[in-house]
Amino acid sequence: MLTFVRRRLVSSAIPLFVVVVGVFVLSRLTGDPSKLYLPLSATPQMRDEFLARNGFDRPVLVQLLDYLGGVFTLDFGESLRTGQSAGEMALRAFPATLQLAGTTMLLAIVGAVVIGSWAAYRPNSIADRLTSFLSMTAASVPDFWFAIMGVLVFAVTLGWLPTSGVVGGPEVWVLPLVTLLIRPFGVLVQVVRGAMVSALSAPYVKVARSKGASEPRVVFGHALRNAAPPVLTVAGDLTVGLVNGAVVVETIFGWPGIGKLMIDSILQRDFAVLQAAVLVTAVTIFALNILIDLCHALLDARVRQAVTA
Repeated sequence: MLTFVRRRLVSSAIPLFVVVVGVFVLSRLTGDPSKLYLPLSATPQMRDEFLARNGFDRPVLVQLLDYLGGVFTLDFGESLRTGQSAGEMALRAFPATLQLAGTTMLLAIVGAVVIGSWAAYRPNSIADRLTSFLSMTAASVPDFWFAIMGVLVFAVTLGWLPTSGVVGGPEVWVLPLVTLLIRPFGVLVQVVRGAMVSALSAPYVKVARSKGASEPRVVFGHALRNAAPPVLTVAGDLTVGLVNGAVVVETIFGWPGIGKLMIDSILQRDFAVLQAAVLVTAVTIFALNILIDLCHALLDARVRQAVTA
């Protein structure tokens, strides 16, 4: 197992390096930061002094090498906006994203297991067809559209919920959480249902029933355990997608996570903070992928043999 982890760490180094270099280069294409941080009346000399003070007057390759050297020493530079450490700003914002994504996936998994197992227990029934229709609809709804409609209906029109922010009671969680929840919940219901239909028709389930096992034990003790690997794989991929794709939702609802920090940094050409935020997100995604593979190996003996081979 340790050999597998080492192999994955080595194989992740190349795409991580590509991400770091790519973000560095693309961030420079957003424009000259001096045009944002200096007044319109600034003279060319003032612009040159600003660029020299922040190291932007040097060749791009030299800036890149300095940045890569700082990454290895965990020095990501300072924010142009605040003067604070870019790495500390990214690390302060990231827990808010993890809280939102983690809570979303926990609710999605629990709800999908219950509803998907219930639908699979009576395949082709009216309840099964209704569940399939609603879950496919939920999986097809774009996050940004649902977020905008949620704000329009429940915040602006009805006034039941706040439009954005994190100050207040549990109501501030409702719109961001439901917006992120609806698509992974719909996908997971479909996956759980499909896996459970196959598991409930397997020979070992028939044997368990013939021995007098109760239906809850058959469904949740035998069938669900064997249906777990594909569900875990899809849930892991969706979790990675939530961490990586919460940018739109956090921006719409003013959620102080890593996604909103990225958007703010792009708009304000705060290169150091943007690079630190993307790097923290990329490292987390690679770590989650390795953790998902390990969990899959623990649940599936065939995968475990391939991993330890």
